[in-house]
Amino acid sequence: MLSPESLKKIDREIAKYPPDQKQSASMGALRIAQEEKGWLASETIEFVAEYLGMPAIAVYEVASFYNMYDLAPVGAKKISVCTNLPCALSGGVHAADYIKKKLGIDFNETTADGQFTLKEGECMGACGDAPVLLVNNHRMCSWMTEEKIDQLLADLKK
Repeated sequence: MLSPESLKKIDREIAKYPPDQKQSASMGALRIAQEEKGWLASETIEFVAEYLGMPAIAVYEVASFYNMYDLAPVGAKKISVCTNLPCALSGGVHAADYIKKKLGIDFNETTADGQFTLKEGECMGACGDAPVLLVNNHRMCSWMTEEKIDQLLADLKK
């Protein structure tokens, strides 16, 4: 189900916790599985649960609670826009609407070419930098004006 390299990474996550608390590595294990597979199919979640000795529903609860995990296929570049109240009041909704217009998609949709998926993100802990975007769960982009969004999209298309 997962490559030997991914299993080694998960084993390193497990080693961070006492032997009887392997379930504490569930978030790290899901991240690693998603990096390899691109998203978390039910079979992948079940595999992670079995590997950690947990009920599959417990791992699914983690995967479905946090919006960094994708339970359906996404585009090559996933853009999450924070629209929680502080960001919304500081241009987050406008930034989201601008991206929707530029890409021709709504939240939870993927462009026809499979390049971009747009997600509505939860608080990213950077309220003072609003509006804030997160690209592929790893790259935070702050103070996103229309000009900065245009530049980001152009860079991501390369």
